[in-house]
Amino acid sequence: MTSRKSAIVLGGSSDIGRATARAFAKAGYDVALAGRDVVALEPDAADLRARYNVEVGLHKFDVLDTASFDGFVAGLPALPDVVVSIVGLLGVQQNAESDLAHAATIMRSNYEGPSLILGLFAKKFLARGSGTLVGVSSVAGDRGRASNYVYGSAKAGFSAFLSGLRARASSSGVHVVTVKPGFVRTKMTEGMKLIGPLTVEAPVVGDAILAAVEKKTDVVYVSGKWRLVMLIIKTLPEAVFKKLKF
Repeated sequence: MTSRKSAIVLGGSSDIGRATARAFAKAGYDVALAGRDVVALEPDAADLRARYNVEVGLHKFDVLDTASFDGFVAGLPALPDVVVSIVGLLGVQQNAESDLAHAATIMRSNYEGPSLILGLFAKKFLARGSGTLVGVSSVAGDRGRASNYVYGSAKAGFSAFLSGLRARASSSGVHVVTVKPGFVRTKMTEGMKLIGPLTVEAPVVGDAILAAVEKKTDVVYVSGKWRLVMLIIKTLPEAVFKKLKF
């Protein structure tokens, strides 16, 4: 039985998920990795155990299988101190405009599933009176853009959910963090044209998540430049904004 704090990373096989697990393990947290392919997570678990001498658990988790959420939470060996939801799907905007199934998958992966699972953990945390919930949202949710409004709308919904949950939990000892990474060099963004000064590496996001948990920050733009960029974008008149093709 360990007295260390514990964190579970939902979406542990993603580049940001791996970086986040490493940041928490390095800080001395026991870590659990959750994802659809548990076998694929085993090398990461072994590396974290060897490198940081912490306990690492593996759990099967599918954000689209909402019927399994109650059993997933109940099946954990113990309720963690921190839950980080990194699951998401960028998808293809052009496909989503005509393929309803693809659009629904994007929406469910970025809003429905993450919101429902964090809401379930919130109920447990509120009953206990402690814990931190982290949702990785996106700057894309700050204002709908023509190039990715299906993804962006789902992230906007997720950000609103986290904001409301944070307000609800504010006097309970439970903290809720919203993380907006901006451009990150990962497998998900491979092939995309990223803006260098606004792009970070996955480990930077992992470190920012850990810092937000420990400092009890509410909303984090991983690159501070994004806060200014999105402030400008959000204040553009609609007549001007809708003419911008980005």
